[in-house]
Amino acid sequence: MWEPAERAFAEAVEGLANANPFRPHDVQAFERRARAADLPARGPGVPAVADRPGIGAVVAKAETLITKLADDSTRPSPGPADRRLHGELVRFVHYFRFRDRLQAAVDEGFAKPDTVAVPWYDEFRDTLREQLPRHDDDPLADPAHVFAGFFQIRRAFHLVHSQLVGTSRPMQSLRAAAWESVFTADLSQYGRRLFDCMQDVSTLIVGPSGTGKELVARAIGLSRYIPFDARHRRFAEPFAGAFHAVNLSALSPTLVESELFGHAKSAFTGAVAAREGWLEASRDGHAVFLDEIGELDPAIQVKLLRVLQERTFQRLGETKTRRFDGKVIAATNRDLDEEMRTGRFREDFYYRLCSDVVRTPSLRAQLDDAPGDLDTLVETLVTRQVGQPAPELVDRVTTFVRRELPDHAWPGNVRELEQCVRSVLVHGRYEPTIRGGGTTRERFAKRVGRDTLTADELLTAYCRVLYDEIGTYVGVAKVLDLDRRTVQRRVESD
Repeated sequence: MWEPAERAFAEAVEGLANANPFRPHDVQAFERRARAADLPARGPGVPAVADRPGIGAVVAKAETLITKLADDSTRPSPGPADRRLHGELVRFVHYFRFRDRLQAAVDEGFAKPDTVAVPWYDEFRDTLREQLPRHDDDPLADPAHVFAGFFQIRRAFHLVHSQLVGTSRPMQSLRAAAWESVFTADLSQYGRRLFDCMQDVSTLIVGPSGTGKELVARAIGLSRYIPFDARHRRFAEPFAGAFHAVNLSALSPTLVESELFGHAKSAFTGAVAAREGWLEASRDGHAVFLDEIGELDPAIQVKLLRVLQERTFQRLGETKTRRFDGKVIAATNRDLDEEMRTGRFREDFYYRLCSDVVRTPSLRAQLDDAPGDLDTLVETLVTRQVGQPAPELVDRVTTFVRRELPDHAWPGNVRELEQCVRSVLVHGRYEPTIRGGGTTRERFAKRVGRDTLTADELLTAYCRVLYDEIGTYVGVAKVLDLDRRTVQRRVESD
């Protein structure tokens, strides 16, 4: 039997170990409970950790309790619940013991995509086995599976934290939602039962244009579970190349099908050789990102519905059935409820996509909640532009924005802020195309009456007006008798 204080501490550690790290209130609550437990903190050598203040003390207490449980031969044999708590303590300590090396392995995986070997795995396995209680029917008693899970957790934390920046509550919610898209709301059950079936759950990312939906998709897609081969001390495959993005709105229906499903030789004019599509290339552990899913032709929606339902497809021009083992992540800035009401988007297809929905916030919502996020975002964009930190350039841009655009609505969101950064760096100024107030057509009329526009600028501005009203590049192209790609280029131009 465990003493009451021991059990209370172990349960707090279990909650802390499985909490969503991007829900700070939950993490802090479990950490306070663990730190308040009346247990000594004389761990014999757990490295100090700095993820959160005080976590090192919790790790030290956990190691002390593990040692006490191992040394006390008078305790009766533990039942299933006690073995589970004991296992949580051991895994918690070992995650932090090997955290820095796990992070180094993640960094190496990005720097050298072909790297999959882990020569120090034997040390991890042996130290884990020394302390982990026997529990033959628990997947989390397998060191190779635990190691793969720790590597996935570290990789996901790195990706979500680095890709989705900002301290605002909308961004905190976005990071927490992205984490749950990878691990579900119950990390413990994920590690035991759900880790090898999450590819069957499609993720739909919705939000205004320019809010970083592809960054969210990349963070989720590159955080998939990858099995570890303990015999050869290698992961089954690298993770860095396991994400494939397809912009559906930039392709004609035939090319969309070819990109996704592949094609046989001579399947259509120009198909001079057989080609593997992204669905076929996406093995287990890979993700296909379908951007602008709201633009997808209904006929192709039917084919993708079959992929999601049956996990099978055929190349264009072939009858051979092939299997899709990856995960589908889709994104749109369209109102899919309205698209379904008008018949442009199939309801059955939507309901195969919407089991996991992640919403990206507008830039204005982020800045209204946390004005200081402007500095963080500009620093990220400037560093990306010049390739290294440049505080003086960050200060130049933020000073301009706060002085000249204090109430700007940022209708283009982070994508517009990126263009603002470039314009200020080059010209020392930025003149928004849309400052807010009135409909797009009303703002267009004011601009025509106020400014001298070239024919090219006039056409670009009118394309944006019609796109805002019609909602599709194809629809605007029909009205103006232009090629759809020309319309898209003008709408998305800086």
